[in-house]
Amino acid sequence: MKTLNDYSKIFRRYDLETEKAGAAKTVSTDPVLQKIAQFVVNGDEEGILPAVQEALKTKSPLDVINGALIAGMNEVSRLWDEGVYFLPQVILSSDAMNVGIAECEKAMGKAMSRKAKVVTHTAEGDIHDIGQVIVNALLNANGFEVINLGADVPVDKVVSAVKEHRPVMVTGTALMTTTMTAFPKIAHQLKLAGIEIPFVCGGGAVSEEYVTSFELGIWGKEASQAPGMAEDALSGDNWQTMRGKWNG
Repeated sequence: MKTLNDYSKIFRRYDLETEKAGAAKTVSTDPVLQKIAQFVVNGDEEGILPAVQEALKTKSPLDVINGALIAGMNEVSRLWDEGVYFLPQVILSSDAMNVGIAECEKAMGKAMSRKAKVVTHTAEGDIHDIGQVIVNALLNANGFEVINLGADVPVDKVVSAVKEHRPVMVTGTALMTTTMTAFPKIAHQLKLAGIEIPFVCGGGAVSEEYVTSFELGIWGKEASQAPGMAEDALSGDNWQTMRGKWNG
């Protein structure tokens, strides 16, 4: 009996050997920055660290962050929107970007400046957080500080987090109709507390009709909309204005 001792193909990234590998566009004319951006697109955590370290010998941390790491993740976002990339690629790319950002932050001696906070969660009773994972990755890539509450989050915990962190926006994900009922409860408690904050709700179980039936609610059809919505909230748009823009 032949013994299998070649494990090289077990962790092989076959997706990078298909048409997906050539689908990414060039994001920088600087070959050093483009190399780092490609590591982000490929989701290569091991390769990106030495590339960032080498780049920091001649470039500022902010140039590397904005010109390569975030630019690369924006390209991943485009590939996601076009159906070329799926959840595994997005997560791997986000992880690679975070490795690079951490190295740049070490070089700066401080954390990367973030635009604003966004609280994210998956509804109480629901453990299906795939949508939230993608939202977190895209918000992080676009310069927002994500307060990730995780999955199966009680209503009171979401409200407390909003009171504590004072984000520009809060998001909720639900895959089941039995769990999305937490969303109007959260909105009601926020209203009682005098917090008029855009509350973006999405997920497989959630419809525009349902989310727009309660105050503060804005329907998030696609995870890729999250950065644009956060930018609107950061610019001062209230939930009514954002609902008018993004829904109906």
